[in-house]
Amino acid sequence: MSRRIKLIFNPHADRGRAWDIASTLQAIIEHHGGASWASSEYPTHATELAEQAALEGYDVIAALGGDGTVHEIVNGLMRIPAENRPTLAAVPLGSGNDFSSNVGVQQDVDVAMERVFHGEVKTIDLGQISDATGRTEFWDNTLGIGFDASAAPLMKIITDEETIEQNVLMMVLCNGPREGGGFFVAPGALPDDGVLNYAMVESVSRAMMLRLVPEVMRGTHGRFKQVRLGQFRELRLTSERPITIHTDGEVFAGFSSDVQDIHVKILPGELKMIV
Repeated sequence: MSRRIKLIFNPHADRGRAWDIASTLQAIIEHHGGASWASSEYPTHATELAEQAALEGYDVIAALGGDGTVHEIVNGLMRIPAENRPTLAAVPLGSGNDFSSNVGVQQDVDVAMERVFHGEVKTIDLGQISDATGRTEFWDNTLGIGFDASAAPLMKIITDEETIEQNVLMMVLCNGPREGGGFFVAPGALPDDGVLNYAMVESVSRAMMLRLVPEVMRGTHGRFKQVRLGQFRELRLTSERPITIHTDGEVFAGFSSDVQDIHVKILPGELKMIV
């Protein structure tokens, strides 16, 4: 039975270069019987488009863009009950494409487009974050926590595995190993293993931070005593000062936010994905 497919295209992906690449995919799409297109025009528009496509009965929602496009579509799909939720697909047209790489999507866009129509379906985990007000968002790849100050604030972190109380400069929660266009922040993370990983950097000098950058690119930063790696299924974090947070590169709490308490948990096997 053929899949009823909705393609959600971000024309701004890869600094606007996605237009040129997407135009070359039309022949592949027509060869497989065609698909319905929609373009995102403003922030969170892809979330709205994904939810609407799901309500219209599409079987597959494909993100033609980068990590931000996928993030928005995931949040649209999560508005739909699991039993009616379409399958996610991705054609990597962004500048980083970390999520699609982590889940095994072919980075050749022609091959990725072909697989939207006949690729294998697997299940992947998602992360969920909530703040003290109850605001909730879903994330598929990474959640980054930083601070609007040069001094690392004191944080208390309670997971199902451990309790940590120390000064932390930055922390990344990971569903997959790679973020930021190829930085292997959590080398052991897998998007379908039922656990989330974290990488934490304590208060360090600017020189040490610069030294860590190439180590993170190689995934060897865990050998430094100032870096802590671990796993969890559920995490509660309290900071003495407001924190900034991104979910898959999209702002959850900006520099003017007052967020100091968050709750994060994994949703194992929550989403179907074509690879």
